[in-house]
Amino acid sequence: MQTAGRIRIRAPICGITTVGDARAAAAAGADAIGVVLASPSPRSVTPELAREIFAAVPPFVTTVAVTSTDREEDLATILSSRPDAVQVAGDLALPRGAGVRVIRMLAPGDALRDDCDAVVVDGSCGTGRAFDPEYARRCVAASPVPVILAGGLSPGNVAAAIRAVRPYAVDVASGVEAAPGIKDERLMRAFVKACRTIEP
Repeated sequence: MQTAGRIRIRAPICGITTVGDARAAAAAGADAIGVVLASPSPRSVTPELAREIFAAVPPFVTTVAVTSTDREEDLATILSSRPDAVQVAGDLALPRGAGVRVIRMLAPGDALRDDCDAVVVDGSCGTGRAFDPEYARRCVAASPVPVILAGGLSPGNVAAAIRAVRPYAVDVASGVEAAPGIKDERLMRAFVKACRTIEP
């Protein structure tokens, strides 16, 4: 999408752990807020806290529950946080009638998916390591669903990543943190600004 001669790239901010950080991310212009659940991550929160965070997000900002679980029995708890979308790894299938959009994680070497609403290309699997640009470009060129780029992104390198890959969105977590799970408002604003000022 282009506006006023610029490419409109969506900017989700993931790994939110507090209501205050969720509000700050939304104020910074984030298009989506990601909360980690049922995952071995320092950013993982309880379903109760996830519900509080999602409830604090203003209208028109998408809420995403992010999980690395492969256990179907975890899904009911994750869905109880009332997200707009759920990001899953592997072949985990959400129950029929879940009423949420599904985002699937892809790592280099994975085949493209069409059983979801979007894919996240993230070779780091949430560790913050840099993405594989060749694999990411191939995914953008061939994917039947929107591609979200993640892995090692920050305010300083996101513009170059967008120009190189041309994804639908760029997802950031550790690249806008003061410490693991603690967001830096200045960095969040800088990241979103960088996503909004890309020339075609």
